Amino acid sequence: MLEIIGFGGGCHWCTEAVFDSLKGVIQVNQGYIASVGMYDSFSEAITIEFDPQIISLATLIEVHLHTHQSTKNHSRRNTYRSSVYYYSQKQELQVNSIINKLQEKFEGNIITKTLQFDRFEASRPEIQHYFKKNPEKPFCKKYILPKLLLLQDKFPTYL
Repeated sequence: MLEIIGFGGGCHWCTEAVFDSLKGVIQVNQGYIASVGMYDSFSEAITIEFDPQIISLATLIEVHLHTHQSTKNHSRRNTYRSSVYYYSQKQELQVNSIINKLQEKFEGNIITKTLQFDRFEASRPEIQHYFKKNPEKPFCKKYILPKLLLLQDKFPTYL
């Protein structure tokens, strides 16, 4: 049975390309996610459908934390919210537990928020699958390619 989770961090073009590369990720939807309360504004993010028999939620979260600035606050955090968007209370507990366990692998404190998924708005079609359509563009070479190389180094069995 497939599961769904949302991730926000850096540019959604980058996040989409990272998760599109992983075995067990069935679909990646690029766009904007809003949560509730003080995080009810849209932020660049993706939703993914994945097969937990092939790739675990823990692995997906670890990949996410390693492929964006999950320990750094910066002036663009409203646009690039570092977050995992959960779809159930059970998933919220799992996400928090996983992030707490992964903290020991990072020098700085993980700032990634665990937020309730509320709404999704897809990116316009012409910018979806940006890396697949434009691998030679300077943005892709400068920002996306290093993340994919990191996956080859740290997570080769999931590619």
